[in-house]
Amino acid sequence: MADESYEAIVAEQVGEKFTQSVKECLLSDLPDNDVLIRVHYSSLNYKDALSATGHKGITKFYPFTPGIDAAGIVAISNSALFSEGDEVIVTSYDLGMNTPGGFGQYISVPADWIVPLPKNLSLKESMTIGTSGLTAAIGIDKLTRHSFNQDSPEALVTGATGGVGSFAVALLAHLNYRVVAATGKMDQADFLTSLGAGTVIHRDDVLNVPENPLLSSRWPAAIDTVGGKILDSILRQVSHNGFVACCGNVLGNQLDTSILPFILRGITLAGIDSGIARMELRKTIWNKLADEWKPAALHKLAREVKLHDLPKEIEAILNGKQIGKVLVNLL
Repeated sequence: MADESYEAIVAEQVGEKFTQSVKECLLSDLPDNDVLIRVHYSSLNYKDALSATGHKGITKFYPFTPGIDAAGIVAISNSALFSEGDEVIVTSYDLGMNTPGGFGQYISVPADWIVPLPKNLSLKESMTIGTSGLTAAIGIDKLTRHSFNQDSPEALVTGATGGVGSFAVALLAHLNYRVVAATGKMDQADFLTSLGAGTVIHRDDVLNVPENPLLSSRWPAAIDTVGGKILDSILRQVSHNGFVACCGNVLGNQLDTSILPFILRGITLAGIDSGIARMELRKTIWNKLADEWKPAALHKLAREVKLHDLPKEIEAILNGKQIGKVLVNLL
């Protein structure tokens, strides 16, 4: 392939600020990896917004193209695992962190980062799910394997209007759980109900509880996407043999809680990090999401934007204004 140009969002420092704009880039500027992929769709994650605004804990060198998610078609392959024309998904690893990411029309990545697109899933659907959906699904996979009270399957989801939370609501409802969606955006109750939430509560109903080390049992299971004090409150309100999966830290990195729910109720706290998930697990979850785990409400989860729209969407997600998923069309 000739040294073609392609469009990409480029984050760079201008004075004391970081800006994001669409620029023409060259294929020769991409790293020399196994597989070159023509990206059709990506999606916006909080980590992308951090990379786009100069967070050196995410991205070390600028100018840079963020985007930890990408789905597209193999353009060139130097790996026996993939051939030209294959439809593929790439999420996390170093993509969009220090390897140019999915906010460009091409990416070049190692073959062992790539998941073949499963049957019954389109490239667009895969990025409607993206890293946030994969994260939620990994947590729900752990939940379904836990022996909590499956006769009364109810689950709390915090941060329910965000990317991970909204997908968790939709998937749990699809799997016939009674979903309690907790949010600070009560004006989005109808959106959460449309995804399958049976009850929508304000996050303060979870958070503003007595400081007792053990509280009345309220939920057998929870997917927590915000961390901090809310996670502490959930742990003290989960019922006997309950299960909590956590993946977020919007309310802080520290967890100050009581040991009593663990030793008197036998609850389980499990972490989720799709960024370092084993390839075997990735393929298993993606295949489920293409089949029996594909939520009926999938089409309600995302708004579609183009590259030129991303700067304002990045600002929105950093200010806590994102609802659901932002799907990026690079065609």
